Amino acid sequence: MLKIGRFNTLKVVKKTPQGLYLDSDRGEILLPNKYIPQGTTIGSKVEVFIYSDSEDRLIATTLKPYAQEGEFACLQVKEVTKMGAFMEWGLEKDLFVPIKEQHKPMAVGEKHVVRVCLDLRTDRLLGVAKLGSFLEKDTSNLQIGEEVHLLVYEFTTLGIMCIVNNLYAGMLYKNEVFKELTIGEKIKGYVKNIREEDGKIDLSLRKEGFEGIKDQSEIILKNLQQNGGFLPYGDNSSPEEIKKQFQMSKKTFKRLIGNLYKQGKIVILEHGIRLKA
Repeated sequence: MLKIGRFNTLKVVKKTPQGLYLDSDRGEILLPNKYIPQGTTIGSKVEVFIYSDSEDRLIATTLKPYAQEGEFACLQVKEVTKMGAFMEWGLEKDLFVPIKEQHKPMAVGEKHVVRVCLDLRTDRLLGVAKLGSFLEKDTSNLQIGEEVHLLVYEFTTLGIMCIVNNLYAGMLYKNEVFKELTIGEKIKGYVKNIREEDGKIDLSLRKEGFEGIKDQSEIILKNLQQNGGFLPYGDNSSPEEIKKQFQMSKKTFKRLIGNLYKQGKIVILEHGIRLKA
């Protein structure tokens, strides 16, 4: 069965001046000349992406969009009209996001995470920025402490909303993030907590427990090694300096250097820390 908005492997059945026609259960579909792979002839099978052109005719291309139907992607707004926004997504025809499907008004040049959807009535592909209905509420397959893939999609007063494993919504709390993140950024994270009352997911960029402490200690040791064994940071350093250099809070930094000192790995000086010879 032909899958609109996704890649399909179809057989070439006819050659015309406009291009090759491919066989499908929805009839023959044109693959324009400019997209024909070298050496393709009648009888060849070719992998193509299927979508509707500006006249709502099904058409094939070998270009690769940034996302297929049913996937999330961070796209840039190319044009805005009264009807909605057009986003660059790797094809000649931009992806249309209707106003009613926008989480907030879009502006040219902005980046937004959208879900690529198929309108079954028209066979048109649309972008939807209201993501809530596509995210699973049942988080029973997740475990606290589990490593997950995150896609940043929104900043709020509390923190940073992320899509977790392309299935769930989760929150990175602002006071626990010590590096700059951007909309559309893909990062590794961990499930910190799953709230019993509503199933919402709290996230962290670092492992909890001993493994997390060990990882953060390595950040300090690596910084020391890269700077000749000495760093001018300690009790007198500001929280902003610590955050910029180590991507952690001053409280965490002090706890870690205390542990490293007890382990005999560093010496704490009046104006900084030094690797122990």
